Amino acid sequence: MEGSGEIASGGGNEEMQRVNDRLMNWASLIEEDTLRQAEKASRLPFIHPHIALMPDAHLGKGATVGSVIPTLGALIPAAVGVDIGCGMAAVRTRYHRDDLRSDLGPLRLAIERAVPLSAGVYNTRLTDSARERVDQLAGAAGFDPGRYAKNWQLQLGTLGSGNHFIEVCHDENGAVWLFLHSGSRGVGNKIASHHIRVAQEIMTQRRITLPDRDLAYLTEGTEEFAAYLHELRWAQSFALANRDEMMDRVVACFAAFVGGPVEELERVQCHHNYTEQETHFGKQVWLSRKGAINAAAGVPGLIPGSMGDASYVVTGRGNEQALNSSPHGAGRSYSRSKARKTFTRQQLREAMKGIEFRDTDAFLDEIPQAYKPIDVVMRDAADLVEIRHTLRQLVNVKGD
Repeated sequence: MEGSGEIASGGGNEEMQRVNDRLMNWASLIEEDTLRQAEKASRLPFIHPHIALMPDAHLGKGATVGSVIPTLGALIPAAVGVDIGCGMAAVRTRYHRDDLRSDLGPLRLAIERAVPLSAGVYNTRLTDSARERVDQLAGAAGFDPGRYAKNWQLQLGTLGSGNHFIEVCHDENGAVWLFLHSGSRGVGNKIASHHIRVAQEIMTQRRITLPDRDLAYLTEGTEEFAAYLHELRWAQSFALANRDEMMDRVVACFAAFVGGPVEELERVQCHHNYTEQETHFGKQVWLSRKGAINAAAGVPGLIPGSMGDASYVVTGRGNEQALNSSPHGAGRSYSRSKARKTFTRQQLREAMKGIEFRDTDAFLDEIPQAYKPIDVVMRDAADLVEIRHTLRQLVNVKGD
């Protein structure tokens, strides 16, 4: 399929598709407009050596969601996106699914009370643990996060909406896992949006023509680049602390539900919207993973399915061509508006049969059928990660 750019199809990628010299694709299910978007980004002169499209790739703002973008001497704020540091956290407990009573409704309700849900919904006060984390973030900031969001402290320990979730799952051995997905909330969004605008203004001032305005970039060595990098890293730290704070609350809810202490046998954390400096193909690059996780050899990771589907605890295989990366989830195949027009509340109930969840029309755009089949995504990722555990939901918590 060298240089063809055609859509691969079927139940899993037999081999990577080289779309052009600067774009490699691992997705067997991918739309033409997604490939075209990624091709535009691959033409930027500072890409080295190529962009890697993950099995869950789909359209994004400027840069494709599910892409790994290595750059020399420049950063593209939209290549990280507006949910800086978004990612996953999971805790494996010593409990077995058979240890849980059948009525899981009280556990879901307890989690919904402990963690503020939905867009624009935040804490009314800080817990002691949240205060400690906020103080650490404030001390490390070197800038005033309040200029982006006056209530940023109250955002720590909150979930958000969309595809963010909290789940109680069990693995193939029956072990109970606590699992969640969220990022840097409103403050991260405001930071990202600001720097995307700054980059666009610089492109206009310098009369630089881009294949897409949202691919505007900042050049290393400039004040604007340094400011973005500093605030990006802070937002990534905020996202990590946010997940830890929520997980601590979920652990406490679970402990109260089971009536005993929760021994954490393992805690896994991973970003999937972020930038780090890494070495690839002989050069140190800025590697932006937008909807992708670090899958270097031996690195633990988390790949969630859609609402009602399986999720996976994985270990990276260190695939150099894929820039030591793997997919971050199922990847949308229906837009939110199209999903709402296509699927029904009854179909959502059928997809969530056997799972304790809040039964509402608000989640129609998150129905599993709106996403790529996670089993296909994982088959496409077979040379990127090794599956350690397969998780199935018992409880699902989401924001409207």
